[in-house]
Amino acid sequence: MFKIFRSHKRRHGSGGFGIEILWPGTVQKSDDSGIGAIGRIDHANVLPGTVISMHPHKDDEILTYMRKGKMLHLDTVGNEEEITNTRLMLMNAGHTFQHEERILGGSDDTMQCLQIFVRPSQADLKPQVQFHDFGQPYSENAWRLIAGPDNAPLLFRAQAWLQDTRLESGSEISLPPVPVSGVARILYVFEGSARIGDMHLETGESVIIRDDEAHTVTADAQTDLVLFTTDPNASVFRGGMFSGNILSR
Repeated sequence: MFKIFRSHKRRHGSGGFGIEILWPGTVQKSDDSGIGAIGRIDHANVLPGTVISMHPHKDDEILTYMRKGKMLHLDTVGNEEEITNTRLMLMNAGHTFQHEERILGGSDDTMQCLQIFVRPSQADLKPQVQFHDFGQPYSENAWRLIAGPDNAPLLFRAQAWLQDTRLESGSEISLPPVPVSGVARILYVFEGSARIGDMHLETGESVIIRDDEAHTVTADAQTDLVLFTTDPNASVFRGGMFSGNILSR
């Protein structure tokens, strides 16, 4: 296992817009800025009233994993949809796609989310947008499947899986069984404090796991965990606009 500190991230933003960008491959000095299908993870904090104007995506699978606040999504295929901590969105950008984001709410409603850039299995796929209402914002002390390549509420066009859970203080949970052998995983602490093995993780920190073991995670406080899983041997397109390998550009 390899710990990713917040200092490994790149901070970007101005005004009401701020993100911490993680290219997970760079922390292990790889020649690829991503790991398998996981290209980039942005942890965003954005003030209400902020508008991220219409902008393009190409060859990215972008999951908006909302935890706090609300956002209005508009796009060039006619969608105008509100995203919340129960209603999530996956944009399969494909060969061409544009969208705009408007942060809703009052002065105390800062939007917090992960925007997760997954690499598709191939370039120039048909663009599409998916929405799913999970009903509850959290899955308490049990893993919940958010997205995957099949049999999931939201579908990646890649060998990638996303799961989450909220652990109460003092609770333990084992990592779920791997979907295929030989996976790479990233366990991310969205908020809270937890231990896995001899590593202690705080808000915004994560750990890369390159084995198939069911490691146990223990929460030292109420903790929201996000688990990324990918098959590093599966075919991926590394030229996506945001998910692509920045080290080869």
